[in-house]
Amino acid sequence: MNDLRTNVKRHIPKDWLCELRILYRLGKETVSDIIRTGWVNLVIITTMAAILLIFGACFRTALSISSFSKELGSALEISVYLKNNVNAKDISNEIRRFEHVEQITAIPKAESWSKLKNEMSLPNIDNPLPDTLHVKVDSPENLQSVFDNIKQITSVEDMSYAKDLAQKIELVNHVVKTITLVVIGIMALLTITIINNTIQLVIQSRKDEIEIMRLMGVSNWYIRFPFIMQGAFYGFTGSLLAIVPLNYVQNGLNNVHQFFMIPSPVGAQHLVILVMFTMSIMFGAVGSFWCIKKHLQV
Repeated sequence: MNDLRTNVKRHIPKDWLCELRILYRLGKETVSDIIRTGWVNLVIITTMAAILLIFGACFRTALSISSFSKELGSALEISVYLKNNVNAKDISNEIRRFEHVEQITAIPKAESWSKLKNEMSLPNIDNPLPDTLHVKVDSPENLQSVFDNIKQITSVEDMSYAKDLAQKIELVNHVVKTITLVVIGIMALLTITIINNTIQLVIQSRKDEIEIMRLMGVSNWYIRFPFIMQGAFYGFTGSLLAIVPLNYVQNGLNNVHQFFMIPSPVGAQHLVILVMFTMSIMFGAVGSFWCIKKHLQV
């Protein structure tokens, strides 16, 4: 029976004017449902805006903390001390082939000895210092792997880097990512719960009308669509309202970056707004859809 119905529909020419009328009707139904909800709309949108503001502020702060960690991590270097009678340029070229190596600075032992003699009163002895290479890595979490690779080179006498600091930076990044994921989960749960309860009220107020449409054979999607759009509307308007206080958070974080002379993440504010709008609309629509499935069985 379903195959027959599908084949018949396939051979019926599409009336685009009719399709537009249907879209207009669905839009009108959505607006009617929003108006029917009344003053509750203000409570829902305000609550959504507060939730989204907390999410946006946490997400934007997480981006700044990651930027600080990356900047601090980029200052970390691996000091590589070479054996005597070794060509520093050859070792530099060998290390440069390793993954995650960003920059190598060679410090000749004569330069190091001259600098040390200028800073301290030293006896007139032969230079005991080795040639040194300062190796910069692209990210703090890759310091250990690069360190292990360089350690295998036989021409290397000794090595060192601030391992404890690198581990702390990596821990901070891990904590920030975890907190961001937890906030997203809480935001999703609260948004879907609020939308679910609201749509349930609208469904109850239109129960008889919906039942008549179902008896008339109206498409399930025709019944669902206005409710889904209403949930998406709450997400959109909540995000729109949250943008204003979120700008103050952005300006405050920019001042912190300027104070510490660390560049702010490029496009961070645009990214936060885009993610906030996308997730709020999606969660709003999903909350409505689940509510319809639960209470209408369509």
